[in-house]
Amino acid sequence: MTEKLLADVKIRHDWSVEDIAALYRLPLLELVGRANAVHRHYHDPNHVQKASLLSIKTGGCPENCAYCPQSAHHREVDLTRDMLMDPRKVLDMATTAKAAGAERFCMGAAWRQVRDGKEFDAVIEMVEGVRELGMEACVTLGMLKPHQAERLAKAGLTAYNHNLDTSPDFYSRIITTRTYQDRLETLSTVRAAGIELCCGGIIGMGEGVNDRAAMLQVLAGFAPHPESVPINALVPVEGTPLAKRPRIDPLELVRMVATARLVMPQSTVRLSAGRSSLTREAQILCLMAGANSIFYGDTLLTTPNAGIGEDAELLTAIGAVEETVETALAS
Repeated sequence: MTEKLLADVKIRHDWSVEDIAALYRLPLLELVGRANAVHRHYHDPNHVQKASLLSIKTGGCPENCAYCPQSAHHREVDLTRDMLMDPRKVLDMATTAKAAGAERFCMGAAWRQVRDGKEFDAVIEMVEGVRELGMEACVTLGMLKPHQAERLAKAGLTAYNHNLDTSPDFYSRIITTRTYQDRLETLSTVRAAGIELCCGGIIGMGEGVNDRAAMLQVLAGFAPHPESVPINALVPVEGTPLAKRPRIDPLELVRMVATARLVMPQSTVRLSAGRSSLTREAQILCLMAGANSIFYGDTLLTTPNAGIGEDAELLTAIGAVEETVETALAS
């Protein structure tokens, strides 16, 4: 069975929503088994990349994303707004993250779009500094123009994060200040500059299975597929419109990870927000289903994450191998 499955494995960009939804709805053990076979075909099943995520500018974002505590529209959220961090402090924290085992350092600024000037110059300095540390560098800064993407590429940026969040049809129920097409155009700008795409979404916002499948269809339609696909589970935050949403069943997250692995076999699938509420066993099931990266640290931008000590115990328990960024890039 495994041999037949792997013989049929190929990189596709022509998935239909119906085909992806059918995968998602497979019996769970069948779905995880298929995804694990594909994962092992394309990746080292014992390597889990550790990425660290830092909010370098927090709060005051003019977008109205219903899930996000950083939106200026959600005035009841208890969140301190901060200016852009000093590059020296950011690089000190990157150094600490590397010492703790992180291989990738991700920096997020609560901006609608990149603006030329001193703040963008500071971000460029941060990217250059992270790369000099021998780490992969990723930023999420909102929309950006071609010349800005080119500056980031010249600075050595590994990847640009710009999530789709959800399906085209469900999108307007979550965000109205930026269109789906805006997001697609930003992703096109990033790709044109030769920067890797980090692009995924969130489940648990009230969307259906077909919405999840439709988001994956858009991602799988990129040629090449996004190099990095973060799969997030909603973390309800008091004061946001989605504050009362119930936590998603962890097995739905397993299904989403497995389906993403099947339709984008070569991508790094990142187990992202919502992991702090998962048991160790649920996280291991996600790793078996095809996740091969976790965010490493106590906080994901502004929401809680599993602690470094807990993650060290998890990775030790599964026997995850250590790999440096230099080794990964050379392989």
